[in-house]
Amino acid sequence: MKTINQILNIVKQSSPILYWVVIIHFIFTIGCLIGLTLDERTLMGVNVWIKPLKFSISGGIYILTLGFLTTLYPFSRRKKNIITNIVAITLFLEIVIVLYQAARGVQSHYNMSSPFDGILFGSMGILIAINVFIMVVFIVETIRLKLNTTKSIQWAILLGWIIVVFGSWVGGQMISQMGHNVGVADGGAGLPLVNWSTIAGDLRIAHFFGLHSIQLIPLFALWASKKWNNNVRTQLIAVTIFGILYASWIAFTFYQAKQGMALIQL
Repeated sequence: MKTINQILNIVKQSSPILYWVVIIHFIFTIGCLIGLTLDERTLMGVNVWIKPLKFSISGGIYILTLGFLTTLYPFSRRKKNIITNIVAITLFLEIVIVLYQAARGVQSHYNMSSPFDGILFGSMGILIAINVFIMVVFIVETIRLKLNTTKSIQWAILLGWIIVVFGSWVGGQMISQMGHNVGVADGGAGLPLVNWSTIAGDLRIAHFFGLHSIQLIPLFALWASKKWNNNVRTQLIAVTIFGILYASWIAFTFYQAKQGMALIQL
């Protein structure tokens, strides 16, 4: 298994712009942690720097994952650069908006309190829509091409991309209702750090697990390939079962949230 440093070096050589956007996300993470200690302002019941902290970590991991996975596809250099640069630039702009709004002490999402805030929120929607399109492109290409990896890992990558698109669709559901809670207004009691509601349904849970399927399912496939080294059929069955169980968990958290029920009630 490759270390984080090895993955970073591979991504740096393959997609320099994307690599530096990943580094910037992790620098932003440190900045948000500093903000948590120095800035006591709150928004929706939590410190204003919690949201950009979560987005910096999650975004950095996603961009790094995409950058590494792209190296497994037999893309031309030009095609690879187009895809990785689009993802890097659009998600960099998104995290800048999230950080800027946090610094102002206002919501970045679902904020239509002024024309300016509405433009920023709408801009983020466009940026995410571009990335969802890229996800669909990866689904098509994963079906169409032979990746530079094992069959089980390629299958896991395909499942991961499909579930990521569903996770993004859940994000669209939040936009359509202009909030993430179901049953109560956004805010209120929530779990530490993630702030998932402990009193009502919260669509962010299904959204979170959906978006991180592109890391977890391939990692499981990597583990399965080592456990059943010479048995491709067993690897494929194991990855399929894991993918179904993982997708079922996301479907459950989505259904539970839509019913207005908290994942964990405190």
